[in-house]
Amino acid sequence: MAGTFKFELVSPQQLLMSEDVSQVVVPGTEGDFAVLVGHAPVLSTLRPGVLEITGGAKDRRIYVRGGFADTDPESLTVLAEQAIDLEELDAERLAQEIKDVEEDVADARDDDTKATAQETLDRLKLLQQTLHR
Repeated sequence: MAGTFKFELVSPQQLLMSEDVSQVVVPGTEGDFAVLVGHAPVLSTLRPGVLEITGGAKDRRIYVRGGFADTDPESLTVLAEQAIDLEELDAERLAQEIKDVEEDVADARDDDTKATAQETLDRLKLLQQTLHR
């Protein structure tokens, strides 16, 4: 198909997506960048944000946290620590998880436990903000 390139999204556990697409907007640590067919080779680390995928089987928005993006003129591979399709995310369940973790932060008995719970809370709140954009 003219004007498309191979896109693969990989998590530590499995290949999550592999299809021909026309564009992917990637949340790089130096800023968002759009990948089209013929893109120059780039290796970038990812910041927490949303991959915006167009021109495939259906347009998709996928939250990614951490990882790398590797592109060349014919392909883009994203290796993500965590990937969540925003279409499958349950806002009520996420809100309840945030409440539960807020309680964990408040109830923490030592600094290490509190720091771990706070890190989880920060990630969940960022995901919630992404969902409402």
